[in-house]
Amino acid sequence: MADLDYPVSLRYSRDHEWVETTEDNAVVRVGITDFAQEQLGDVVYVDLPAVGDSITAGESCGEVESTKSVSDLIAPVSGTVTEVNDELDGTPELVNSSPFESGWMFLVQLSEPEQVDALLDSEQYQEFIESEEA
Repeated sequence: MADLDYPVSLRYSRDHEWVETTEDNAVVRVGITDFAQEQLGDVVYVDLPAVGDSITAGESCGEVESTKSVSDLIAPVSGTVTEVNDELDGTPELVNSSPFESGWMFLVQLSEPEQVDALLDSEQYQEFIESEEA
């Protein structure tokens, strides 16, 4: 298995999304983890929520399609989508090559900021993955 990256500055969901908080903690950036993109294989299409959409933590808000499968994108937090990464329309492979930088998916204005605190930290997420693979 390749060495995967788990930036300590991020929070993680059990559905393999990451959340990056901004300075004011009211808006977060969301993407899928290095583990998720590796499991998916080559990403060929990303269906993201639209700006203005309300998303609910734990519910599907889009899809990631790879050469292997189609997976739901599960919202790690609740709120309103304020921006989407339009670059993924033409270059969905950014999710594979740069899941934490260029391959981010969307920004969310949080309706319940405390949800971020309930997400896993880097160490907890790595332990979660190891327990899933065992």
